Amino acid sequence: MSAPFFEYGLFGAGFSLVVALIVGIAFGWCLERSGMGSARKLMGQFYLTDLTVFKVMFSAIITAMLGIFWLGWIGFLDIARIYIPETYILPQLAGGIIFGVGFATAGLCPGTSCVSAVTGRGDGVAAMLGMLGGVLLAGVFFSVLEPFYQSTPHGTFTLPALVRVPYGVVVFVIVAIALVGFHVAERVERRAKTDTRAQSTEAA
Repeated sequence: MSAPFFEYGLFGAGFSLVVALIVGIAFGWCLERSGMGSARKLMGQFYLTDLTVFKVMFSAIITAMLGIFWLGWIGFLDIARIYIPETYILPQLAGGIIFGVGFATAGLCPGTSCVSAVTGRGDGVAAMLGMLGGVLLAGVFFSVLEPFYQSTPHGTFTLPALVRVPYGVVVFVIVAIALVGFHVAERVERRAKTDTRAQSTEAA
């Protein structure tokens, strides 16, 4: 048996939806347990007082990347069969800007807004409704947006292909960057806590 299972026809669309539901619930639980359902915690990322977002998401990326690399290396996973979305430079740049502005404004991204809404937070509900409204508007006016949506296509590519180095080297470099990033994040958080305590002492 080799993965990806759906690509090789080892289970159908119905079972795929069940798997997606289970993974989605697990992902939401992990987000909430890490505190990322709170806009206050997420906004700490921008103020450099709480870098939980960086640490959690980078940990998830590293875990998935190492899993894919080693599963491919032992022959259990056919990496070439993994679906990679095509790249459209300008539409995705515009989407990134909209996403960034929305994240900075609401303090929540699409995933964390759903988690926040499910746990009863009003700001999460508002962010999710705004997100769904934007999706609805984009669908209604898609015929107008489609030329831009399909513009500047660049096909599919991966980071190893882009920088033209072996996959294993890219994995090693990113893991090294992550370890350095985690160390720096801890130092930044400790400094922020020290500054906060100092300000509290002065105020008292």
